Amino acid sequence: MPAAARAPHFVRSFERGLAVIRSFDVEHPARTLSEVARACELTRAAARRLLLTLADLGYVQSDGRLFRLTPRVLELGYSYLAGSTLPQLAAPHLEQLVARTGESASLCVLDGDDVVHVACLPARRVLAATVTVGTRHPARATAVGRVLLAHLPAGQLADRTSTDVLRKELHRIRHEGYALVDEELEEGLRSVAAPVRDRDGAVVAGVSVGVPAGRHSAEAVRRDLLPRLLEAVALIDDDLEITDRARAASPGSARHR
Repeated sequence: MPAAARAPHFVRSFERGLAVIRSFDVEHPARTLSEVARACELTRAAARRLLLTLADLGYVQSDGRLFRLTPRVLELGYSYLAGSTLPQLAAPHLEQLVARTGESASLCVLDGDDVVHVACLPARRVLAATVTVGTRHPARATAVGRVLLAHLPAGQLADRTSTDVLRKELHRIRHEGYALVDEELEEGLRSVAAPVRDRDGAVVAGVSVGVPAGRHSAEAVRRDLLPRLLEAVALIDDDLEITDRARAASPGSARHR
C-alpha cells in the first residue's frame, strides 16, 4: 500500500510481518534470511526480527540457516473458514464460473421435492437466465434437482421417483457425475449441474449453469460449459473440506470434548 494512502491507524510492522509470511509459497517453501529480506524489501536486521518473532509465536521454524512456515499458520485462516457458510464459500467460485462462461450460475440445496437456490450469480447480459435467492423449482424438472435426487439413499430415492425412465436417468447421473436438462423446466432454457460434496464425500448441494437454448446447443453445453462447471465445483469441494476440518479441529467442536 502506498504510504500516501495509509490511514493514521496503519501499523507498518504488522504489514511487514504479513509480508514475511506471504513470502513463503510453493516455489519457496524455505528461505534464508537474505532471501526473505529481498523478497519483502526489508533490511536484514528487520527481516531477522520479524522471523524470530514469528518463530517465538510458533509460526516459523529454522534449522539455523533456512526458515520455513509451520502448520500453525493455518490457524490464521481457521476463524474465517469455520464461520463461513456454504453460500459464502461458493460465491467467489460462482463468480469466476460466470466470468468464464458468460452464463448465470446458482448453488442449490434439496428441500423436500424442490430445489432451493441459496446463492445466485447472474450473467452480465440483458438476456440472461437468472433466478434469485430463495427461488424454488421442482427437483425432478431441473438439472441440479436431478443431481441431488440421484445421490439420495436408495430408500429415499424410491419414494421420490415414480417412473422407470426417471430412475434410469438418475442412475446415469450418479454414474457420470452431472445432469443436463434440455428445455424441460422452461422452453428455451438448458441447464447443466454437478454435485458439491463435503469432506466425507456426501452430496450437500449442487451447482447449475443455466443458458438460453439459442446460445448453446446441448452438445456445446457438454463441450464448453461442463468442464468449467466441474472445475468450479471441485474448488468449492476443496474449500468445504478445509472448512469442515477447521470446525472439527476447533477447541469447541464435539470431537474435542
